[in-house]
Amino acid sequence: MPPLPGIFPDYQAPIVRNSAEGRELTIARWGMPSPQFALVGKKTDPGVTNIRNTKSPHWRRWLGPESRCVVPFTSFSEPELQPDGSRPPAWFAFNETRPLAFFAGIWTPWTSVRKVREGETTNDLFGFLTTEPNAEVGTLHPKAMPVILRTPEEIDTWMTAPAAEALTLQKPLPDGSLEDSR
Repeated sequence: MPPLPGIFPDYQAPIVRNSAEGRELTIARWGMPSPQFALVGKKTDPGVTNIRNTKSPHWRRWLGPESRCVVPFTSFSEPELQPDGSRPPAWFAFNETRPLAFFAGIWTPWTSVRKVREGETTNDLFGFLTTEPNAEVGTLHPKAMPVILRTPEEIDTWMTAPAAEALTLQKPLPDGSLEDSR
């Protein structure tokens, strides 16, 4: 697949998921189905991009290996509040070469109305797990950062281990692991 200049909520992005033939690289739409309480009085479901509370019954149904995926990335952004009220993105990567890494994610096929003009559609949807931020991300987003898998062993654990073991990976990167990559 060609590199993408950026990936945004409700747009398609590459994921790697388990299949009967092994792992497969495919495209899915960013934003898992919203919990029912969040849809009361709404005509559309824009989706949930980040999953933190994995104890919620809404998310538990997708924590088995058949619903897990990894989301490849080379850098990610958080909005940085400026004195004028604007929020341009601040970019994070492991270093200036922006090596490939992966977010721990979940995916599901789902039928819903994402946008009124599209009507009901069926899509493969994904979201990624978040956790408390490390020092670098915490300066801009004090509540959360993506769960980042750095080694083949972590990826294998996320993709194949029982949920209790896989969820031990839901933790921040060590402080000092990321650089501002603007």
